[in-house]
Amino acid sequence: MELKKLSEHIWYMPFEEDRDRPNLGYVKGKNWSLAIDAGHSAAHTKEFYALLEKENLPLPCLTVLTHWHWDHTFGMHAANGLSIANEKTNRHLAKWKNKIEKNGPEEFFSLHESIRKEYSENKEVIVKLADIIYSGELTLDLGGCIVKVIQSEAPHTDDSTLIYIENDKTLFLGDATCKDFTIGKKDPVLCKKLADTIRRLNPQTCMEGHWVPVETDDTLSDLLGGV
Repeated sequence: MELKKLSEHIWYMPFEEDRDRPNLGYVKGKNWSLAIDAGHSAAHTKEFYALLEKENLPLPCLTVLTHWHWDHTFGMHAANGLSIANEKTNRHLAKWKNKIEKNGPEEFFSLHESIRKEYSENKEVIVKLADIIYSGELTLDLGGCIVKVIQSEAPHTDDSTLIYIENDKTLFLGDATCKDFTIGKKDPVLCKKLADTIRRLNPQTCMEGHWVPVETDDTLSDLLGGV
C-alpha cells in the first residue's frame, strides 16, 4: 500500500475491499495537519501513520470523523492528537462502546466477514468517543489551507459529516452517498438534500469512502441515479 498525493495539501491511503477499509485522508497546512477518518482498527491507523512517516509528513493533530461506522472510527484510540465528530456520531459510538464493554465483541464480529478479518488473531476491539463535538458547521485554518467540516443530511446514515478542503476544491464524503446501510435503499429526499449541499460547496473533486477520487458530476450522477 502506498500513500497517494491528490493535490497541494491532500494525501490519502487508498481503500481496501477485503477488510472493508475506507480511504483515510490527510490534509496539511503550514501550521497544522488533520486526518479524515480514524481507520477500522489500531492496525489500520498505524499502517496509515507509517506511510505518513515514510513521506516525512507529521502525524495529524486532528482527526475528523465522517460518520460513526466502525471501519471509519474504531481505530480512533490509536489516533494521534484530538478527534472531532458531530453529536450524533458520538452518540452512536457511545452505544457501541457500552455494548462491547458490557457484552464483549461477539455481536460486532457477527456483523460482517470483513470485521472478522480485520480483527483476526484476537485483536482487541476498543471504541473511543470523540474529544471535540461540533454541531452544524466548523471552519479550520490549518495555515494557508481552509477546511470546512459540515454536518449534512444524507441517505447512508443520520450522522454524516462532509469535509471540504476549500483551497484544493476537494470534498471528502465518507459513505454519505451510499444506500441506507440498514435497509439497502436510498431515500430520494435525502439524496436531493445531499446533492444540494454538494452543489453549494461546488468542489471539483469528490472523494468517497470506498472509491477513487472522481469529478463532482460523477458523484452527483451516482447519488441521484434512479432517484
